[in-house]
Amino acid sequence: MKLSDPIFTDADKAREHLERTRWPHDPECPHCGVVAQATKLNGKAARPGVYQCNACREQFTVTVGTVFERSKVPLNKWLLATFLMSSSKEGISAHQLARMLGVTYKTAWFMAHRIRAAMAPAGPTALGGEGKFVEADAAYIGGKERNKHASKRNSKAIGGAGKQIVHTLVERDGRARSHQIANVSGDTLCPLIFTTVDRKSSLMTDTAGGYLHIGREFTRHEMVDHGRDEYVRGDAHSTPRKATSPSSSAASTARSTTSQRRTCTVTSRSSISATRSAKRSAWTTPPAPTRRCARSPASA
Repeated sequence: MKLSDPIFTDADKAREHLERTRWPHDPECPHCGVVAQATKLNGKAARPGVYQCNACREQFTVTVGTVFERSKVPLNKWLLATFLMSSSKEGISAHQLARMLGVTYKTAWFMAHRIRAAMAPAGPTALGGEGKFVEADAAYIGGKERNKHASKRNSKAIGGAGKQIVHTLVERDGRARSHQIANVSGDTLCPLIFTTVDRKSSLMTDTAGGYLHIGREFTRHEMVDHGRDEYVRGDAHSTPRKATSPSSSAASTARSTTSQRRTCTVTSRSSISATRSAKRSAWTTPPAPTRRCARSPASA
């Protein structure tokens, strides 16, 4: 399928394509579920693509029961938006969607939300399982105060204050679930993780306080200490990496050794800089004035 396909420019072609896709054999009534008992209305007063079920006498179109229902946006633009969102590698924003479709930002935002809702799995299962790893981490979304205009800076917005917290659970080499949360306390993370992750999984997190008691409910719980510049310890890490094969495990061990060396390097550099600062202050400090003794008459 290409962008030059007529279904993206002609509303009738888009409707016919959707009918072939949804009803490969005969129309199915979305009201009563009867198949091959509908008659297409071809009168002048009937809208294009309207069917009438002979069983329940209800009228319907191919968009009934879909995210395209009850929308004034042409169907070809709906199909184009769906194609762009599903084929874009890194996603597409509502502003870009509005520019490409020729609609307003509000319309593009509404269409994007409906399409994303249609892409959600019908019956999501728990992440992980026996012998699988699930990584958990949170991120604070929001710009830094120093990057804002001076009139918009807030001196009280330190760290995560005023930012949106997004918590993500990633199944290694598998699926991912993201949730917007109010805080990273145990009361917030506990129901979120327990309802999303299988208890037989190996949970990988950092040393945030909210994970301490949660990890006891899982088969295995490993934490890496970012405060000590530790990000990988064997197969324990809370960032998306592939560490299932022996070679990747060796690579993880190498990364752990590198991080430990980096810690020593940072420590030695800090001590060296402290020593240099002390020497520099000694160099810049003027020497204490010496008192000269008065020359005696004998020496004169």
